[in-house]
Formats: sequence, structure tokens, C-alpha cells
Amino acid sequence: MFKDARLISADQVVETEVCIVGAGAAGITLAREFIGHKTKVCLVESGGLEFDPQTQALSEASTVGDPFLPLKDIRHRMFGGNSNLWAIKIGKGQKGVRYAPLDEIDFEKRDGLPYSGWPIERSHLEPYYKRAQSVCQAGPFAYDPDTWENEQAKRLPLNEQQILTAVFHFGRGNVFSQEYRDELIKADNITVLLNLNAVEIETNESVRTATRLRVASLQGNQFWIAAKVFILAQGGLENPRTLLMSNRQQTAGLGNQHDVVGRYFMDHPLVQGGDFIPADANLFNKMPLYDLRRVNDVPVLGYFKLSQELMRREQLVNISTVLFPRPSKRQLKAIESFKAVAEPLVHRKFSQLLSAKEFVNIIGGIDYVMLASYLAATKHQSLLHGFHRGGWSELPNNQKRFKVFEVIHQVEQLPNPANRVVLSKERDPLGCQKLELHWRWDTDNALNIQRSQEIVAQEFASSGLGEYRIEYKEGLPKLGIPSGTAHHMGTTRMHIDPKQGVVDENCQVHGISNLFIAGSSVFPTGGYANPTLTIVALSIRLADWIKKSTELVGTTNLGSGLRTMEKSK
Repeated sequence: MFKDARLISADQVVETEVCIVGAGAAGITLAREFIGHKTKVCLVESGGLEFDPQTQALSEASTVGDPFLPLKDIRHRMFGGNSNLWAIKIGKGQKGVRYAPLDEIDFEKRDGLPYSGWPIERSHLEPYYKRAQSVCQAGPFAYDPDTWENEQAKRLPLNEQQILTAVFHFGRGNVFSQEYRDELIKADNITVLLNLNAVEIETNESVRTATRLRVASLQGNQFWIAAKVFILAQGGLENPRTLLMSNRQQTAGLGNQHDVVGRYFMDHPLVQGGDFIPADANLFNKMPLYDLRRVNDVPVLGYFKLSQELMRREQLVNISTVLFPRPSKRQLKAIESFKAVAEPLVHRKFSQLLSAKEFVNIIGGIDYVMLASYLAATKHQSLLHGFHRGGWSELPNNQKRFKVFEVIHQVEQLPNPANRVVLSKERDPLGCQKLELHWRWDTDNALNIQRSQEIVAQEFASSGLGEYRIEYKEGLPKLGIPSGTAHHMGTTRMHIDPKQGVVDENCQVHGISNLFIAGSSVFPTGGYANPTLTIVALSIRLADWIKKSTELVGTTNLGSGLRTMEKSK
């Protein structure tokens, strides 16, 4: 059942058993796990079923430090959350997102990498990953190339003690925003409250149990939600914000006795690696495995990653390497200028004017502009292939069409307590303090990535595949500016020690028996993999534990019940 909270009268108390805040992938997954269960669930979402600029303005925030993506644009307030922003073209008129699990090494405490290590191992998440794969509708749980190879699409011959081929999967965004919406509408025990914002969590006098959640709409009505269990699933920025705003009973905010809430912010910066020049131009016709294509109706994309043995030996962060085909530099300038002018026109945005420089660029590479335009119109090819569009390997004679591969790395950011979110002095229309992100890119992180690039270049060369010409900026890897991929992690990190983490191994806020956090904000480290599959896996795991402990020990002792269950496994 869905309700518009703007129509609920103020100053009342809505009672439920489990209150989930945030209807993105984490919150929706959690709610779905209770469908058909006896537990009453209330799912609270800031936005509605349609985009609303006034609601989205609640995401406005400031950044201090290095350039970062505008925070107001990358926290989507609408049912489905950021799944509404997923824009990778995966065929059949569908848009979606990349999926991959974290590697075993991402969970390990690694020498030379401060603050690394999860309190759980990858093997513990394996069954939940498989269930998450099904929830995301992303094909079989098979991220090695064996399942996706054939005679026409084979992995490149690399030394697998150094560099491995792996495969990304892709899934539809509307699975969460539309398909699962319809399921929740029909669920008798689920109530979804739209256009409603979390303002403050209230606890009992001992601050051991959360009792109520104060909520408000932009129309001015405020009321309380009372529950036995509260789960914050608002993302890596809003989760810590809600804890920090809940400061009437603990002045530093709930769960923040040791000043950890909001710290260790991480994302997945993109590094523009440079060009890979094949030794043989025919390689462009032998790379279908590394193109975004459908295999048995599953969209997949091959990429490269470092072996875990190599990372342990050299104390390296995790990093992925993806290749995108490009024409000559002259032609590339032309198609980039043409794309910048043509795409706004396609979307009926007529403010973009053709500058003299762009005109010169287009004329200088008009041969490729005409070819690319023809292929876009007749063969559904992209003007410029990248993360959002594949299919280039479907056509013959690519050795004449392309000259180099552009190398892009999605990289692991080291957890750093100085990278954090705090409450600013500015307030939003609800009277809540806005967020302020303090973020800088560490030189040590960049040097670590530089070593990984050098290893990739050496392996491409020694395998006879070609030359990887690494492009640096001021002697360091060339970071995409502004940085960020909207993968906000780490701000309520998981650790068994409350001095080093906000939640324990069960995602329970330290010291508060019935307050839990879902989503990538609990990640102690982030690897390179898009976080959604791990978010969904952890959400399923959390839902299982809450259901079992409710049945076994009752919700009055939920936190200790979960810990007892974990020890009994």
C-alpha cells in the first residue's frame, strides 16, 4: 500500500514494527524480503513516484577540498532512489547499471593499507550475493569469463598471475523503480509513505533503544513513526546526516560517541589512463568479450583486474581496467565536438551554439563524423563508445574504423578519516542542517594506482598485445574532474570496535539495540566494483536476521538476539 504523507495530519503517531527509511535499492530490497511475512513494515521515502524539483533541492550540499560531483545531483529523491539515474544502454531500449561483487581481498585487513578489513569474509556473503543476483535480475552469478566466452569472443592471452579477465553484468534500473514498486503496492503488510523526510531519531533515556522517528513533509506537517526496529537505508550521505541530526540526547549525534559518524567517506574515482595501441590492428576484431554485448540475453562486459596475489605482494589497492575503441586524435576531436552540439538538439535543447573551435574540429574530421553519424542512424552505434554504450564489436572491419583503445580505470579509494561529511550551518526548507563534504584525493592513493598502471602496461607489452601509453597529469594518474561516480561509501563503517566503526558486523549501530543501517555507508573499504550488488546482498542478510531473531527471541531483545545468532553459525 502506498500513501502520500502530505495528506497525513500532523502531530499523530504512526505505529509499525519495522521502519525503513529510504526507498532506493537497499530499502526496497529490505521491504520486499518481508512480503508475506507477519511483520508490519513502513517504508519512508523523501520523494514521490515522479521527480519533484522542490524535493530534490533538499539534497543541496557544499564541498570543501578537491572538485567533486555536485551533491544535489547525485542523491535522487524519488521512489527507486538512484536507480532512476542509471543510464547505461543495455539494449532493447533498456537502461541499467553495472554489477560486480567485491573480491575476497576487499574484505581482508591488508598490510600497507590503513583502516582496511571487514569483520566478515567474502565467503560469508556468498549465498547472499547469489540471492542478490536474482533480485537484481542480472543473469547467473558468474563473473569469470568462462561462462561468456566462445570461439568469436575469447579472453586475451595474459599472464593470469598478474592480470585477469573478469566480466561485469548489467541489470535494468526499472526493476527497482517500477517492477518492485508494483509488488509493494500489493503487499498487505507493507506501507510506503511517500513525500516524507526523516528529521530525527528519538531514543529512550538510556539511549539504548530507538523509540520514534520524527518525519516531515515540505507542506509543513510533522508527525512521529513508532517502531520496534529502525533501519536507515538512505545512502552514504543521508545515513550519517540523520544520525548527526539526532543530537538532542547525544550532542554529537547517535552512534557518534567516538566521532566516527560521517568519516571515511569514499567513492570510486575514474582515472583516465591514456591510450592502448594494439601491435596488430586486427585486434579490434578479436575483442567482443571486452565489449558491452548480450550473451544468452544477459548484458555483459569484459574487463581486466589485478590478481589478488599480486595485490597482496605489492600492497596495491584494487583497480579495474576497461578499454573503449577510439579513432585517430583528429577524428576524435571532431566527433567529440559534433557530439557536444548534436546531442542537445536531439533532446530539443537549442541553447548550445557551435563555436568556431568546434566548427574547425568537425571540419577537420568530417570523414569520421559522417561515418559515425551513418552508423548511428543505421546500425544503432554510438557516436563515441564508453561506459554508457557498447555494441562496437558487432560490425566488421573495425581495424579500419579505430586506431587506439582509450583506457579507463575505476579505482579503489583508501579509507581516510579526514574525508568526511559534517553538518553545515546552512539549513534546508525543513529546518534541517545541510551537509558539507570534506574530500581530498590522497597522493599516496594516486602513487599506488600509478604502480598498478605500470604493471598493466608491462603485461600488455610482454604479451605482445601492444603499447599502453599512460597519460599523467603533473606526474600522477589523471583523475577525472570533477571526481566521483555517486558510489558513496564508508560514512557509517562496519567494525566490531565502536571506536573504529559506527555499526557492528550485523549492521547494528553500536550501543543501540534496534537501530540498523543498510547500504554502502557501512562498507569499511570499497574495492573498485559498483556497490549495488553488495548493497542488495547485505540488505537481504539484514532482513533474514531481523526476521529470524523476531521469531526466536522477540523484538524486545533484537540486538542481542542477532549477536547470539551470529555466534551460533
